[in-house]
Amino acid sequence: MKNRIFMYLFIFSVLYILFQYTNAKNYFKSTNNEIARKDEMIIKLKDSLAQQNIALEEQIINNLDLQYFALDGNDDASVYFDEFNIEDLSLYISDKLLETNEKKGNNPLVPYDGMSGGSMKINKIRVLNHKWIIADFSDGKYWGELFITYEMKEDKSVEFTMKEHLLYARSRY
Repeated sequence: MKNRIFMYLFIFSVLYILFQYTNAKNYFKSTNNEIARKDEMIIKLKDSLAQQNIALEEQIINNLDLQYFALDGNDDASVYFDEFNIEDLSLYISDKLLETNEKKGNNPLVPYDGMSGGSMKINKIRVLNHKWIIADFSDGKYWGELFITYEMKEDKSVEFTMKEHLLYARSRY
């Protein structure tokens, strides 16, 4: 009887060890597969991050190129306005130009009448330097662009003169 108990105990131990071995082997395989899958994902994410960094660097370079033609980044042009003590000069000039939109009807700087029932108004403005502005205008359907010169007076008023204009042939919508 004692021999049978030892034999059952031995068989049970062998089965238990076999079960543990198989379980550990499967766990080891699944863990290795998961590690390999995550390594591939890390490589893909690193590649994606590298591409994002390249795109970001290109965007920064493009933004720096755009800032080249802007009053805010042009110290030589800003010197002309030192006597006025205006904190954000581009914003001040843009606000003065947008005030021309407040008149009823078309903006006096826009040489076109509204063609779709609305009046032509200036929408977007880019102050290039101490003398020039580029502006976008629209009546809601038709649009164009203006090249404007400006002069700042001693009383901080701004005088605008439209030099060139264009109206696009097709409507936006």
